[in-house]
Amino acid sequence: MPKIKTAYFCQNCGAQSPKWVGKCPACGEWNTYVEEVIHKEETGRGSWKQGSEKNTRHNSPRKLQEINYEEHPRLVTADAELDRVLGGGIVPGSLTLIGGEPGIGKSTLMLQIALVLHQTKVLYVSGEESESQIKMRADRMQYHSENCFVLSETNTQVIFQQIEALKPDVLVIDSIQTLHSKHVESAAGSVSQVRECTAELMKFAKETGTPVFLIGHITKDGSIAGPKILEHMVDTVLQFEGDRHLSYRILRTSKNRFGSTNELGIYEMRADGLRGVANPSEILLSQREEVLNGVAIGAMLEGNRPLLIEIQSLISPATYGTPQRSSTGHDAKRLNMLLAVLEKRGGMRLGQQDVFLNVAGGMRVDDPGLDLAVCAALLSSYEDTPVSPDLCFAGEVGLGGEIRAVNRIENRIAEADKLGFKKIIVSKYAVKGVDLSTFNIEVIPVTKLEEMYQRLFH
Repeated sequence: MPKIKTAYFCQNCGAQSPKWVGKCPACGEWNTYVEEVIHKEETGRGSWKQGSEKNTRHNSPRKLQEINYEEHPRLVTADAELDRVLGGGIVPGSLTLIGGEPGIGKSTLMLQIALVLHQTKVLYVSGEESESQIKMRADRMQYHSENCFVLSETNTQVIFQQIEALKPDVLVIDSIQTLHSKHVESAAGSVSQVRECTAELMKFAKETGTPVFLIGHITKDGSIAGPKILEHMVDTVLQFEGDRHLSYRILRTSKNRFGSTNELGIYEMRADGLRGVANPSEILLSQREEVLNGVAIGAMLEGNRPLLIEIQSLISPATYGTPQRSSTGHDAKRLNMLLAVLEKRGGMRLGQQDVFLNVAGGMRVDDPGLDLAVCAALLSSYEDTPVSPDLCFAGEVGLGGEIRAVNRIENRIAEADKLGFKKIIVSKYAVKGVDLSTFNIEVIPVTKLEEMYQRLFH
């Protein structure tokens, strides 16, 4: 009987060690090494088709000039939000990983995509739900497709046998942590299993040109569970975000070899599935019956999409001695920088004041073009005077209190104009060479925070 070989793997980064170590030398995490059984089998290892000689390719170096690049047409779905995030549609032979919290709607999104591809044969492989559970969800969404096939299986060898028989055009795996391969003698979800199963699916996708979608679990800190190499192996990494208690979901790209990594898709969760939101600015602006202080509207960009978003702030005297600085949806360090600029350049006395900042709609933003809106909201709360509801902002604030230009100002102005705003305050340097006569909105150029303050409160 051959001796069983074991090794230790880091559950955080996937690094391998012949013995247990307390601190991982690769990622620096403590107590992450777990012993796993390894079984190296050279014959057929990592191949989705064992014993098939026609899939064996021997590559040789070629000159870059001799390589012919052929543009493969993308598969356009009926979901405009997913197409935008992927860069224009599904790329043949691509491997896409979708991560998100439990119950956020990952399985619902992928089943919905499988059902709306009426002319495409889709195989939906589930290792977490039975076929009857998937059927119940499909009936609730009221989608019908003759080309959607469901398989409840976790063994990759059995899955590839069914793939050979069915020959699907698109493959969905729900989820990668539930699959296991016979080439690795460890439990499903371990580092070795996740890496081996992903390698087999990647080999299948590249050799057949079939796009593969993988649903992945996430850890308690929000990162995708399993080894970090999983995100390096796939072509696209999508994060499905949102509050389970709210109806809106955000599909964000963190890696994309076939498009931009700044795109954003917004969905509304309903009883009959996910509905794409064509104009997200309307849902990100709360409907207020009265004008409140501490509220300002900023024009931001997410990829190629301009958005108008509501910034809410509250400044009140500190009750417990040490003032609080709390930020929800906005970078806390950038908030502290803007507070320092307002105190130094604007004369605000915030040493004994609690400051709270919130981005309405549950969004997470990092566009510096929202600096001006954040400062306007803080000034409004500090002065206890509301900002005009017909006014919005787009500009970056420097440490000297200067208003700096932001990119693609025409798109931001056009979005504010479309939503009925009367005025927009921007940097004077951003509108140089821009034909403002094409907009119905009044564009107010400023160079310093003092000028904005005079416009708002005098």
